[in-house]
Amino acid sequence: MNKNKIYQYTGTALILLSLAACKPIEIEQRAENKTVPEKYATADDSTSNTGKMKWNEYFADPNLQSLINEALKNNQELNIVLEEIEISKNEIKARKGEYLPFVGLKAGAGMDKVSRYTNIGAMEATTDIEPGKEMPDPLFDFAIGAQAKWETDIWGKLHNATKAQVQRYLAGVEGKNFMTTNLIAEIADSYYELLALDNELNILQQNIKIQNNALEVVKDLKKFARSNELAVQRFQAQVLKTQGMQYDIKQKIVETENRINYLVGRFPQPIERTSDAFETIVPQHVSTGIPSELLENRPDIKQAEYELAASKLDIKSAKARFYPSLDIAVGIGFQAFNPLYIIKPQSFLYSLAGELTAPLINRNAIKAAYYNANAKQVQAVYHYEQTILGAYIEVANQLSKIHNLESSFDIKTREVNALTKSIDISNDLFKYARADYMEVLLTQRDALESRFELVEKKVNQLKASVAVYRALGGGWDQNPVASADIIKK
Repeated sequence: MNKNKIYQYTGTALILLSLAACKPIEIEQRAENKTVPEKYATADDSTSNTGKMKWNEYFADPNLQSLINEALKNNQELNIVLEEIEISKNEIKARKGEYLPFVGLKAGAGMDKVSRYTNIGAMEATTDIEPGKEMPDPLFDFAIGAQAKWETDIWGKLHNATKAQVQRYLAGVEGKNFMTTNLIAEIADSYYELLALDNELNILQQNIKIQNNALEVVKDLKKFARSNELAVQRFQAQVLKTQGMQYDIKQKIVETENRINYLVGRFPQPIERTSDAFETIVPQHVSTGIPSELLENRPDIKQAEYELAASKLDIKSAKARFYPSLDIAVGIGFQAFNPLYIIKPQSFLYSLAGELTAPLINRNAIKAAYYNANAKQVQAVYHYEQTILGAYIEVANQLSKIHNLESSFDIKTREVNALTKSIDISNDLFKYARADYMEVLLTQRDALESRFELVEKKVNQLKASVAVYRALGGGWDQNPVASADIIKK
């Protein structure tokens, strides 16, 4: 094959590769030019960002802080991810070893017996080492030396594969950070739910006392013929119904405690908390900063960004497989048929070989790997865009939820106050036959339901403050890992 044809084939291959790379380059530029809105629709103009607060500053409850600290040490799923990161770090070392020379020591011994009536046997009839003496039969072979093999990686195939693995390691670190954020948020959610259930149980117990007092009033009125047995039974049924609700709440308390215990990584035990914490706790004020800060604060966005960088390097590595590779092999040592001769200068040997190979026919596997790398890069760009969009919408939704819950909570508080007062009013009216027992029962039921709804709105406020903190990227230890440091290790 002459030089002109070689140049022609090489040029054709490069044109095909450039055409195949058009879409990835275009999609890559699309990812680099990705922008987010300048501000959130319902946010204030504050430049501070709650997502940059440490979790132990955002969650001030010492009992909650203790649970989160224990979970960050003992949560099994988080520890599994940490081991996966360690595996990924070892993969970097393995990839680095592929483009460094492989050097090894070699020692061996062997024996060879050939037929005298062959050309080799006839040539070995005499030896120059000791004239007139035949070659030893059988012939032993002893050797010791060192050998090295090195793929020069002139096109960067192995180096780019190593860099891609570094990016995947960093993506794994960000994945761990995102899991940490979610773990903290889930524990805080469950803790606030537990406080709300305690509060509901307390409301029920207070309501049972009120209903028992009303029941005693009805019984007294019956004695004086100012009421009847039907009213007594209806009040009794209401008391029993409320008493039965306690056990549903107690079961929910046990399940919520055990959910927290599972996240903390321990067997079931009571969760330490302050009995009146729910009434005194106030949702944190949230400052969102600007949406572009999500690109730095959100671990899942950074994870998608690292995956995108790795896919770009995968294309370079796959493209390099089309080009010739140069392998160099070196050997040096001593070899003789007698161990006594192996230290003599005449036993010294060495070898040096270079091998240049290039795929010529049946390159379908290489092409398929290259096209797959291109498709995965396009996929990574879409995933990156999707992650950014999802993060922005999460923050926007939670900000709107916080605003609406504040207004709803204020209205529900006024409703509860009105219904609480109406209980005493209805009881007084019933005593003086100004209202029937059904009005009293309905007032008690409505007051209980409204207090439960108020608790639900408050716990939703607390959960919304947790959700917006998570959506802003809060909760993980914001100490970035430098890829250059990983490569040097």
